[in-house]
Amino acid sequence: MAGYRPGDFLLAGPETTVHARGGQAVVAETDADELAGRVAKLLLDTGAPLAVGALPFLPGAASHVVIPESATRAGPAVAPAGVPPRWVPVERRSVPSGSAYEAAVSAAVRTLRNGSELRKVVLARTLELDFAAPVDLPGLLPGLVRANPRGYTFAAELPDTTLVGATPELLLSRRGMTVTANPLAGTLPRGADPAADRANAAALLASAKNLDEHRVVVDAVVETMRPFCTAISVPERPELIRTPTVWHLSTRVTGTLADPDVSSLRLAAALHPTPAICGTPTALARDTIAELEPFDRGFYSGVVGWCDASGDGEWVVAIRCAEVAGSRMRLFAGAGIMPASDPAAELAETSAKFGTLLGAFGIDPV
Repeated sequence: MAGYRPGDFLLAGPETTVHARGGQAVVAETDADELAGRVAKLLLDTGAPLAVGALPFLPGAASHVVIPESATRAGPAVAPAGVPPRWVPVERRSVPSGSAYEAAVSAAVRTLRNGSELRKVVLARTLELDFAAPVDLPGLLPGLVRANPRGYTFAAELPDTTLVGATPELLLSRRGMTVTANPLAGTLPRGADPAADRANAAALLASAKNLDEHRVVVDAVVETMRPFCTAISVPERPELIRTPTVWHLSTRVTGTLADPDVSSLRLAAALHPTPAICGTPTALARDTIAELEPFDRGFYSGVVGWCDASGDGEWVVAIRCAEVAGSRMRLFAGAGIMPASDPAAELAETSAKFGTLLGAFGIDPV
């Protein structure tokens, strides 16, 4: 992490940190099979140790996968001690506004309750920040690791912007013939004191709305993995994981690959997007998002990761993240909307998720 500089790729997880620099080739592809095939051929032809990059949220939008000039793998990142530098924005804009977001949630709930085939939809909002000087990208990373040391800190250079974040969610990893997915869905904010925090954790485990939301995601992940695997193991009940600002329901799904030639990149493209960041059925959820969200997600709620020549790799869901370009920053936060959703509670959930990034960046949340 100390060697990161703007333009590099970084993905620092609980077990492995990948740092890549430069680019011999960029694969901007929309088809999953073509993407995986081109990347595999380039890794073979160039002898590069791995490929790195990101997949966007929308189908038909091009990937940004890079064959770097150099890349290293190491253990988990350790953030230096200390307080992150303070950043004071000169302007803030919430898109949509809080009231408009609640109205969008209400519209989605009406659709979910009124006989539609839609079972879940994820609605996001953004917080746009302007600063008096260009943002110091390397200076953001230690705070992100401190904000969520159990998660995945990333920085991915994209056309015209850099995507940085600290996501708690592993989409998929592959190690040999073993593949692991860790879908998260169902969220409540952390409590202000230990007693309230324990109560919120217990409430999440007992929440029918959140358990239903989680089950929708796990079922979709398992059904997508099934054609690629000879065996899949799924725990009966979700577990709790925590970040500094929220509790999540978590299920770790493990499978054994049927075909050793199926790479982690191909599997990630197949799984993306899960209902955790889009909804279900996928096409209908995407249509609803296009109707109710007043911005283009780009690579937010996409996928960030790496894949080596053997097919092993790690891909995470691009949430708890921000786009940085010059002196401007755009943060994203979303919530899963179900028939039982309350608009005010969903707004509070997105605010808590913004809090993760704002705290990591040393920005006053108010």
